[in-house]
Amino acid sequence: MITKPAVNTSESERITEVETSFENTPCKYRKKRLRYITVPAIAWAILGLASSGDCEDQDMAKLFADRQVEGTIVISSLDGSQTFVHNETRAKTPYVPASTFKILNTLIALNEGALADDKVVLKWDGKDKGVVPWNRDQTLDTAFKSSCIWFYQELAQRIGMRTYEEHLKKAAYGNAKPGPELTTFWLHGDLKISAIEQVEFLRKIYRKEFPYQPSSYEILQRLMILEQTPAYTLRGKTGWAWEISPQVGWFVGYVEAKGGRWFFATNIDISSPEQTRLRQEITVEALKLKGIL
Repeated sequence: MITKPAVNTSESERITEVETSFENTPCKYRKKRLRYITVPAIAWAILGLASSGDCEDQDMAKLFADRQVEGTIVISSLDGSQTFVHNETRAKTPYVPASTFKILNTLIALNEGALADDKVVLKWDGKDKGVVPWNRDQTLDTAFKSSCIWFYQELAQRIGMRTYEEHLKKAAYGNAKPGPELTTFWLHGDLKISAIEQVEFLRKIYRKEFPYQPSSYEILQRLMILEQTPAYTLRGKTGWAWEISPQVGWFVGYVEAKGGRWFFATNIDISSPEQTRLRQEITVEALKLKGIL
């Protein structure tokens, strides 16, 4: 069972007061001001992502403009004291998570016994799934890395709608609304999440705030690894919602580096398959601009 940390009345009032004053503080003074605010740790993420709309990051904006693509990116430190945003309005706008939902879905599947472990093999039915890597038997490792839809749809059948509802609410994942269809709610259904919410969710995953087994977190951390160097480890998951209009592409994850822990969420409008590469390309360049990679 997932429980939220208790916040007493004085703390709650203090958080509200600080958030209100923060909203009215010019962007350029916010990072400095945050250093002198004493609030419970739970409030840092909220404060770090709050703004009044005048915090456009021009360097990151250029990455989107140069590629003539609409989208948003949020990059935030572990404690939320430093946050960079392009297109704040869109960063607050919820979209279907597509395959980025596999991050939580993997933990749910392991928790509910839909998979005993990451070695279990689900048999391919022999029918062409439209993507070459999907046309084979799958393990959690191959399915996560190739975003194999049929594998996770099979898990969804084993998990069930009511169980998803419980996990989504406890994790406060986006609007926490599965449906209307059990096997497609994260692709083109009711489930929606914003880039800002993705970042906060990833913070909780990193801190292991949800009551899943340590072994499940270890499996997920391994599955999410995209790049490891002596200087950093990049973990992430892409997503592409191609059955909605406009199509939306995601790239979310986090970087563990000598300079700290940084969380990111990028989404863009996609008008052609060739643009899917921009999800990661823009994100990696933005992380480099900020000296994180």
